Amino acid sequence: MDHVVYLDAKEKELDKLRSGQKSMIIRGAAGRKLPHGRVHPGEVLWFVENSGDGLVRCCATVKKVFSSEKLTEEESQKLISDHQTMLCLTPNQIKRWGGKRYLVLIEVEDLQEITPFAVDRSSYGNMDDWLPAEDIESIKKQPL
Repeated sequence: MDHVVYLDAKEKELDKLRSGQKSMIIRGAAGRKLPHGRVHPGEVLWFVENSGDGLVRCCATVKKVFSSEKLTEEESQKLISDHQTMLCLTPNQIKRWGGKRYLVLIEVEDLQEITPFAVDRSSYGNMDDWLPAEDIESIKKQPL
């Protein structure tokens, strides 16, 4: 399974992954929403910055995944704190994710720069930051 993952451009998440400062990404919500329980080791994440151009610029392989059970605010904060060296979150990001009832921590490896390409989002009804795709080729936009 392939996944298109939008990263926070303002917080320079992709730059931190590229430099090796960061090796883990986080998602969280009040309920079990994507990617909770839907991403597994060995799958490929295709990274897009949420800066507007919509181009996939890098990919990485999922090394490990932790999908939490329901957490208290304190447990959520502790989980983030315990993994902060790999997450490399800014104070704004800690504020955003801390206290979420469900967290997903995804460790990645083998980050690769790729020739940028766009994806067709038309089959996705929502504007989510995580798009599961059976195969990346099936949602790649063809160049004009």
